[in-house]
Amino acid sequence: MAKEKIGTKTVILGLQHTFVMFGATVLVPILTGLDISVALFAAGIGTLIFHVVTKFKVPVFLGSSFAFIPGIISVTASEGDIAFALGGILVAGFLYLIVASIFRFVSYDRLHDILPPHVTGPMIIMIGLILAPVAVANANGTNSPDIASSTAWLVAFVTFALGIFVKVYFEKFGWKFASNLPVLFALIGGYLFSIVIGITDFTPIREAAWIGLPHFQTPKFSFSAITVMVPIAIVTMVEHFGDVLAIGNVVGKDFIKDPGIHRTLIGDGIATSISALIGGPANTTYSENTGAVALTGASNPIIMRIAALFAIFLSLIPKFTAIISTIPAPVIGGISILLFGMISSIGIKNMVDARVDLSNPKLLIISASMLVLGLGGAAFEIGPVKLSGLGLAAIFGVVLNLILRPSKTTK
Repeated sequence: MAKEKIGTKTVILGLQHTFVMFGATVLVPILTGLDISVALFAAGIGTLIFHVVTKFKVPVFLGSSFAFIPGIISVTASEGDIAFALGGILVAGFLYLIVASIFRFVSYDRLHDILPPHVTGPMIIMIGLILAPVAVANANGTNSPDIASSTAWLVAFVTFALGIFVKVYFEKFGWKFASNLPVLFALIGGYLFSIVIGITDFTPIREAAWIGLPHFQTPKFSFSAITVMVPIAIVTMVEHFGDVLAIGNVVGKDFIKDPGIHRTLIGDGIATSISALIGGPANTTYSENTGAVALTGASNPIIMRIAALFAIFLSLIPKFTAIISTIPAPVIGGISILLFGMISSIGIKNMVDARVDLSNPKLLIISASMLVLGLGGAAFEIGPVKLSGLGLAAIFGVVLNLILRPSKTTK
């Protein structure tokens, strides 16, 4: 690696990139009960590992994966301990390494045969829909009984409206970069509104130290938790391919060939496993990262490494993470209504863009059965193996697609 000069402008761009990734990265631990400081620390460490594995060539920042939220919530509820979800995530990271080794012999086109849009689309749709009750429970005050329902809905609506305003209208005002940060602006705006109406408890901030290590946690393992979490990696790996292709198109380089998709997968997988090993969520490449690079033109990978260092630094300030922990649940609910809906809509968009022909009975059967199994609470137990929810739907969709082998997936 050639020696790179780090000037003031580069450092500022790195700090800016940290806050681009910040909103989505901290939202996952807030929703699942994982430690916020560990998530920031894991994102920073994971990004640095990714850059080492990919020969410092790919301008990517790794953040918390939304795809694993339903699995984390499900496993925590069934096992009674979030540590078992961490064990499942750690094993899911190993799946990246297996797939990466396979890609030394199997073409990228073959992966699309195994995971076509009529399989991956319903999987992405389900991630958002499975989480819909969580969004509503936060928005209506169910998860914060000390806040009146009417007040909770007001806060959620204000937060939701801010997110829409930033996403839709900031670009019209010429603030293109800011328009890519609806989650961050909505979090800040909703939090400030909560302070104004007096529903924010500042006790955790007063009690938190200025400097301290994150509250690391070790994973626990159960076969049922692993069978829930590992299939979700199928979704995130598909997203990974899309993100690597997208960032390559933005900067005019083919990262699929150099440093190679196997290296980017290995970097992502190792980062995910290490994150789970210390108590953090699964890591993933972010489309927000691609948007930021496209808008600013700042594609030097060193910027993402500086952002990673800032994330690690912030994780060592308990006062800072305590501020995040005091964000009222209705604020999170307002953001979640927008965000989870967008996740499902992206799944629909992927199917539309791929021109999936649902008049083809084979495609319709695959997509329809996946949605019912994933959303209907179906569960199968065969000895120690338990499949349910998104994991069951993912495996069922892949297997059914291989059995039916639709000859045509587009119009």
